[in-house]
Amino acid sequence: MGIFLWLLLVVALLVWGTVRWNLHPFLGLLLSAIIIGFLASLPVSDIISAIGSGFGSTLGSIGIVIAAGSIIGEYLDRSGGAKVLANKILDTVGEKNAPLSMSLTGYIVSIPVFCDSGFIVLSALNKAISKRAKIPLAVLAVALASGLYATHVFVPPTPGPLAAAATLGADIGWVLILGLLVSIPVMAAALMWAVIRCKNFTIDFDTSSEKTSTAIQPPSFTFAIAPILTPILLIALKSVAELPSAPFGESFLFDLFVFSGNPIIALLVGVGLSFLMVRGSKDTEQHSWLEEGLKKAGIIILITGAGGAFGSVLRETELSTFASQFTDMGGFGILIPFLIAAFLKTAQGSSTVSIITTAAIAAPLLAPLGLDSAIGKALVVLAIGAGSLTVSHVNDSYFWVVAKFSEMDTSTALRTHTIATAIMGITGYLTVQVLAWILV
Repeated sequence: MGIFLWLLLVVALLVWGTVRWNLHPFLGLLLSAIIIGFLASLPVSDIISAIGSGFGSTLGSIGIVIAAGSIIGEYLDRSGGAKVLANKILDTVGEKNAPLSMSLTGYIVSIPVFCDSGFIVLSALNKAISKRAKIPLAVLAVALASGLYATHVFVPPTPGPLAAAATLGADIGWVLILGLLVSIPVMAAALMWAVIRCKNFTIDFDTSSEKTSTAIQPPSFTFAIAPILTPILLIALKSVAELPSAPFGESFLFDLFVFSGNPIIALLVGVGLSFLMVRGSKDTEQHSWLEEGLKKAGIIILITGAGGAFGSVLRETELSTFASQFTDMGGFGILIPFLIAAFLKTAQGSSTVSIITTAAIAAPLLAPLGLDSAIGKALVVLAIGAGSLTVSHVNDSYFWVVAKFSEMDTSTALRTHTIATAIMGITGYLTVQVLAWILV
């Protein structure tokens, strides 16, 4: 019980430092690892060793993947590929179904693109559709924001789920497959909220300042979607190939799927395909896109590594012994990581930091909670993702992106976007809980 109370204190200090003093999560997580190590009376050499090994092992499995995913996202953003996807989906489902169109667009775009960047890129399109189709902007804003959020917390290669999978030792393929399954009802629930309730909110907006760049020729839909779907397909095929039933046997095809479905290889294939999206830009311009993508990845990589260090120190403590008292929770064990992530998200705002920190805390709890199987670990990642949705409010940068780029006042954003994220988080948890009862 003592180590658990110390952990609560350290997490509270981490949240307080992040909110009150704007402490960077990278430094906050490393300081938390050191403090909890001393409070748990670990030898100094063990603390240092755990920090180094946890940081290195986490990045060894995930660093290249995050960098590659960030490059794909940057190219999709800068080339106009995100808008191409949005327009294609809108043409397919029709203007009357524009909320569904924007939700699906966000769902696809956010797999490689950070949700805030995706919303910024597509917000002008949202306003144009609202004006043309006579649909309240609040409806489209919540539909787009929730579609982006759904895959942001559930579907690799988004950094949060990738980092959690690395920390917990979960198979990325299973996280991907189950994440796609969980994210669909989550997106659908938020879409229903947007269509049924958010139509009652009126937003006056101005489209006179919108500008369109014609310097770069946008890619075709095929070239825009290929860098997203190809890595997902390759990773999923690897998981299928490695099933106990061995559907591909031990042939050359099996070796090919195992190699190409490794997340590093799959995402590098996606990077290669993203280069094909660009037509009409200078080589120097593309080089700047590449560098910008790597800069964005660097921050996430460092935070992820610090989260791995924190988790490694926690594994050296007696936290797992305390957690063994919860084994009688049975199938409800998945509730614990959800609640921890929801607390962290609500307290400090960042979904990615919430996911990474919770994964570090949850790592020693897997065996005591009976969730240390391949499926169990994947479900814990998704439960953490559901918690990291709950809820987005004024301390979350994404909240302000949605509000400001949709010209909502704070009250409207709280009554539309914030409630939508609460619905999404609860729906996500219930879906993961049902899967846990069935599969674990």
